Amino acid sequence: MDEQKQRTSVAHRIKVLVLGEESSSKEERWLVQKLDFFILTYCCVSFFFNYLDRAAFSNAYVSGLKEALDLSGSQYNVLLSMTTAGYVIGQIPHGIAIQKIPPRIWFPSMVIIWASLTMASAGCKTYAQLCVVRFLMGLIEASTYCGTIYCIGSWYKPREIAKRTAIFTASGQAGSMFAGVMMTAINQGMDGYSGLDGWQWVFLIDGIITLPISIVGFLYFPDTPEQTKAPWISESEKRIALDRLPPKREDGHNINPWSLAKRVFGSPTFYILCAFSMVCSALEAFCVQNLYLLWLKHYSAQGLFTQSQVTTYPLGIQALGIVSNMLAAVYIDATGRRVPMGILACALQLVSAIILLVPTSGKVAIMFAFYLAGSSYIVNPLLFGWANIISQRGGDDAGRSVILTSMNAFAQILYTWWGIVLYPADKVPYWRDGYISMIVIIALLFSMLWVVLWLDRRTAKQHPDAAFYDSAHPVLVSDDKDNISMRPVTEGKDVDGKEVKMADISV
Repeated sequence: MDEQKQRTSVAHRIKVLVLGEESSSKEERWLVQKLDFFILTYCCVSFFFNYLDRAAFSNAYVSGLKEALDLSGSQYNVLLSMTTAGYVIGQIPHGIAIQKIPPRIWFPSMVIIWASLTMASAGCKTYAQLCVVRFLMGLIEASTYCGTIYCIGSWYKPREIAKRTAIFTASGQAGSMFAGVMMTAINQGMDGYSGLDGWQWVFLIDGIITLPISIVGFLYFPDTPEQTKAPWISESEKRIALDRLPPKREDGHNINPWSLAKRVFGSPTFYILCAFSMVCSALEAFCVQNLYLLWLKHYSAQGLFTQSQVTTYPLGIQALGIVSNMLAAVYIDATGRRVPMGILACALQLVSAIILLVPTSGKVAIMFAFYLAGSSYIVNPLLFGWANIISQRGGDDAGRSVILTSMNAFAQILYTWWGIVLYPADKVPYWRDGYISMIVIIALLFSMLWVVLWLDRRTAKQHPDAAFYDSAHPVLVSDDKDNISMRPVTEGKDVDGKEVKMADISV
């Protein structure tokens, strides 16, 4: 009997580690399951195709687009920067727009536009045309990432956020992986069909299969708890959704420029989190710039790699990124501790940077370092999961949206020049300045971890009623199904007899 109990206990611990603590009532558990199905499914599929386009463009460049439009290495970097520029400009407007326009209208509308632009990429005949299309795509795609992060913070409790953020991010990485496989298959099977090159068919097919996502969004996306009219959420579930999260400000959706500016810029939260975002993004820049793809392309000209290998080998980086992303999120949600994951990311990237910096490193060692760099995606749930929780505490949704979109905007501003200066395509296969910058960024990230931890503890003290929701069991649910209500409990036992205590902000 004791052995059976022990087995049950171990199984329960594993379940909690992977899925997180169960909610305190059957009604809340059912609500969370529905949220996962409708919110995460739509957002993950949407982001998958968002990333599929980005990766398809990089693969198209090395699979015929470069030659078809007679592009140079510097023009490739400019095209990436054009997309990034549009992405930066669109961030805050998208974040403000969803305060007044329901996300179930805004998000699917953006999907339709970017799918159309993806297909338009296939028809570009000149470098200038491609620049315009890539800029507009960045402008529209800016709605996806931070819009989803915002919605995750609008529906999920702090101890539920990291894994959902990781799952969402992993869907984008999966899009990058699938792009390589899809590109190879289309190049081999459709190149020349109807007079179009394989890279053109990739853009056309990508756009066509993206369009149906918008229909699902229009019908089923739930908006936010305060404004939801989703047919699958009852009134009692809506109350649970509101009560399970930190309290909201009465003017939390006020987008009056002067009021919003005072709320956002009058706190160190904005400045610290934006700086943290830039440092984390700089750490990921090595993978984002698709340098391994360019490195393989360079040596393929010498006969060391085939075209198929050039487009498929980089998938390993994304695979490691997904695994690192998810494992970090599981640890963060299970323990509430984030700094150890930041330190681990620093250590792994330092090893990668040192190997790449040494000019005499063999090709096998360099390939290992490229793959190891994929572990930089550990910072994804660390960065936006942590930022969502910290900015959630004030109950200012408009302010939180601006902070999250600004974080992403500053990160993308970094990308507009980071690749051109430190990782120019014409420097392949050795980016000495970029490798040195990696080591500097690692030192900065290590320092920033403690600054953000200080901010975390500061906001928890300023908003103790909101910080309480960081705990695993922050609410009680009435057994009266006709009058379900939830309320915080500082200490004692919940309705299931579980001990409830105020959450600690752990290192």
